[in-house]
Amino acid sequence: MGSAATSPPPSMKLAQEDLKRVAAHMGGAAASPPPSVKLTQEDLKRVAAHRAVEFVEPGMALGLGTGSTAAHALDRLGDLLRAGALPGVAGVPTSLKTELHATRVGIPLLPLGGDGGPSRIHLSIDGADEVDPDLNLVKGRGGSLLREKMIEGAGEKFVVIVDDSKLVPRLGCTGAVPVEVIPFGAPHTLGLIRKVFDGLPGFHARLRMVRKDAEEDTPFVTDNGNYIVEMFFEDGIRGDLHNISDQLLRITGVVEHGMFLSMATTVIIANKDGTITVMDKKN
Repeated sequence: MGSAATSPPPSMKLAQEDLKRVAAHMGGAAASPPPSVKLTQEDLKRVAAHRAVEFVEPGMALGLGTGSTAAHALDRLGDLLRAGALPGVAGVPTSLKTELHATRVGIPLLPLGGDGGPSRIHLSIDGADEVDPDLNLVKGRGGSLLREKMIEGAGEKFVVIVDDSKLVPRLGCTGAVPVEVIPFGAPHTLGLIRKVFDGLPGFHARLRMVRKDAEEDTPFVTDNGNYIVEMFFEDGIRGDLHNISDQLLRITGVVEHGMFLSMATTVIIANKDGTITVMDKKN
């Protein structure tokens, strides 16, 4: 993986307190912050998100991500829009939650496609659940994978924001790999997904369930009215990821899965020591 940082326009410079913590180098990591600076996990997410917003230029149509890290980018974008630093910027939200957040902070919203939509999405900014050495991702543990993949796949650039705990040797190492399925016949579809990995030691899959108040567990429902199957791997997914992706997508009843393969163009990593690493996709 290569690493680089593009200089932002003057209006997009990070706040002074962020600049003290961030200095992306060609070799990767930035200089460590002074010992007196104690950064929480939320601080790291915020600094990484602000770094990602440096890529935004006036007039851009953006893909607006979902999740706790992406929320910091939404807040930063709202601040800059209110300050007049980003005229003409608007965004396509990847979830209903992001739509509400963006509206609250004053980010103009656009649909994906159609007469009212942008002719192109210049840049998407979002988090990820896992990042492998080739910048492949697992996303969608929060349930927004379909809209995320539609919007981020339609963009020219996709900047991913994570902390270093999300770096993995293989996808599927730290938790569920989600698959969105239609509700009709969901147990049947679950069985077909299991057959793809038949005989793989340590593999199991289940429908994601939720409990509301004192009621019985019911299937988690996405913004699109679908269910989520969670796939678990003992030691991550081994083999050709693109082939596995094709096998899953050929199952009737599967809508989409949470492996985002060869999509990220830049990954911004917030390290535990307070430094930031910017990794760019190989050409």
